[in-house]
Amino acid sequence: MKNIVILISGAGSNMAAIVRAAQQAQWAQRLSVRVAAVISNKADASGLAWAQAQGIATVVLNHQGFASREAFDTALMAEIDRFAPNLLVLAGFMRILTPGFVAHYAGRLLNIHPSLLPAFPGLNTHQRAIDAGCQFAGATVHQVTSDLDHGPILAQAVVPVLPSDTAEDLAARVLTQEHLIYPRAVAAFFNPQCAQSVVEAGR
Repeated sequence: MKNIVILISGAGSNMAAIVRAAQQAQWAQRLSVRVAAVISNKADASGLAWAQAQGIATVVLNHQGFASREAFDTALMAEIDRFAPNLLVLAGFMRILTPGFVAHYAGRLLNIHPSLLPAFPGLNTHQRAIDAGCQFAGATVHQVTSDLDHGPILAQAVVPVLPSDTAEDLAARVLTQEHLIYPRAVAAFFNPQCAQSVVEAGR
């Protein structure tokens, strides 16, 4: 069985979308893939309780208890590696990762970013898209590299930017697409040929 470990800092809605896809489309049976653990840097992350209710192992590692970013990432790697991950998925994990951490999981570390990369890397993507007068926005699943939000692109979804949109309106529209493309990209990581059918079988 191949293991996925998911990192969250809050509600983990993308985590939940991936777990639901795995359950509904029977990834364990069809791909020999399972979500083995959900790890958070915040004890009050509501996604932890949801994951526990699905029978998934959860871990909390508070970054505030460490003297440096490097010390936290070293401890985090130790926790992650207990689950022997084939893939590490960032799902609203609000930490900038150190180069050593990224190198340790090179080729098996995914993130989703709420813009059509390479446009608008970093924060406040929705307001920046509105301010720039963009007609379209979206989300991007990409491999994580040492360059922030610049890894190889694996999947994208496009949504319109409406004249009346606030940043919150646009964020909600983009999020619905994130919940579709992230599970598909995770399935494709393990089997590109059947990813589409494996995701859609659960709809």
